Amino acid sequence: MTSSPAPSDTIGRGVRRVLAATFASLLLVVLLLPVGALLARGGTGGVLGLLHDNELRASLALTAITATLATLVGVVLGTPLAYLLARRSFRGRALVAGALDLPLLIPHPVAGIALLLVFGRESTIGQVLGTFGLRVVGSSAGIVLAMLFVSAPLFVSGAREAFARVDPRYEAVAQTLGDTPWRALRRVTFPLAFRGLLASAVVMWARAVSEFGAIVILVHTPRTVSVLSYDRFTTYGLNEVVPVAAALVVLALVPLVLLRALRSDDTGGRSVTA
Repeated sequence: MTSSPAPSDTIGRGVRRVLAATFASLLLVVLLLPVGALLARGGTGGVLGLLHDNELRASLALTAITATLATLVGVVLGTPLAYLLARRSFRGRALVAGALDLPLLIPHPVAGIALLLVFGRESTIGQVLGTFGLRVVGSSAGIVLAMLFVSAPLFVSGAREAFARVDPRYEAVAQTLGDTPWRALRRVTFPLAFRGLLASAVVMWARAVSEFGAIVILVHTPRTVSVLSYDRFTTYGLNEVVPVAAALVVLALVPLVLLRALRSDDTGGRSVTA
């Protein structure tokens, strides 16, 4: 026979549960109340702004397009690196992984200053690009570069974990059956890691959309939504910026919903295609 818990133990568990629920509720209030207040006050204005505010519509389109371009570049360049970090041990591997995390740790205005030093008009690279009629500062290319700098590490980190979850023995079996290493990677590893790669790309896109500090240093015009919201706040005050900020929150909800859908539908892997 099992003895029933003592009353003091039952009371102690109840107190711990109440404290845990209280702390969790306080955190949710801190996180959700400002966003809820913003949507409640500016949600309607943000929707109407999309209909009547040409500057806001152009800013939203610019933000979505440049974030998508930055994500595509990050996926193309970051996927091989993520696979290398997940599958290979080499000298300096920890240094490379640490360097990739650095943009996540430094203040983003500092990131913009660093990009300005390298790609500004007076820099060597900036002058070389200028001879071909290309410029980074004050252009959409600069927005893409700033977004890529601050968000690509998130994709590489997530993609590395996605590759690491795929058992390398699957690739080895495919190669024993006649596949080349590239064919085994394409037919076996990528399908199994696809959901994780897609989720990592969504996270990168969402981070790129929300970037402000690096962009405002490198490119003030044309304006992304984050820069537009700051300009309207400093120029016109809180009432004018609330609809713009609400529109940015709505835009950020799109990748959040997609990411949650990917995670909820994840069954732990995908079948290998023949």
